[in-house]
Amino acid sequence: MTAIPEGGRGEHRWPAVAALLVALAMYLALPSTFLPALRYTVVGIGLVLLIPLLVVNPVRLHRQTPWTRGLSVAQALLLAGANQVMLVELILSLTQPTAGSGSRILLSAAQVWLTNVIAFALVLWELDRGGPVVRRARDRADLPAADLRFAQDEDHDAIDEVAAASSRHAGWLPRFGDYLYTSLSNSMAFSASDSIPLSGRAKALMGLQAFSGFVLLALVIARAVSLFR
Repeated sequence: MTAIPEGGRGEHRWPAVAALLVALAMYLALPSTFLPALRYTVVGIGLVLLIPLLVVNPVRLHRQTPWTRGLSVAQALLLAGANQVMLVELILSLTQPTAGSGSRILLSAAQVWLTNVIAFALVLWELDRGGPVVRRARDRADLPAADLRFAQDEDHDAIDEVAAASSRHAGWLPRFGDYLYTSLSNSMAFSASDSIPLSGRAKALMGLQAFSGFVLLALVIARAVSLFR
């Protein structure tokens, strides 16, 4: 078991929980024609997996065991993978004569896009440097290799007021909000505008996310706008 030493302060659990609940709510809000069995299954599994994780770390992330690590990573990957299926379903629905109104398609595209942002933020948050517990439980020399490089990781030699908040001088470590912003900017700019992917898996994840966002904007929204004419 990995645990933060007594007196240490783990990352707050609830920002990530709130984001997960928003993503699951987006699934429920999708039109009933969008793979209802898959949607309800993902929501049910996501909520079931959340219960033991909250029992172990109800407020702050202090402890991690192999099984809680497996559950939390599986939960994030399940959400990301299911949302790619929803993206494909959304695109396929456009080829049907009963695709629906432009407003319906726009709303569905926005729901899938927002869920994509949250899902990839959760995956990156769980994988980078061993996850949220390991990042704060171990010394930097003992951390797994980083998947992402943030600006704070390399601005220790910048001007004083910038360097003061760096990883080296202030002990800065990324939180869920940092990964959420990375995911948001990657979905909007289709590139790593906030943090740089270092590992192969981070590049693959961010590349898939950028491609998904491009498809939504270039194909789905363009089709929806044409229906208003």
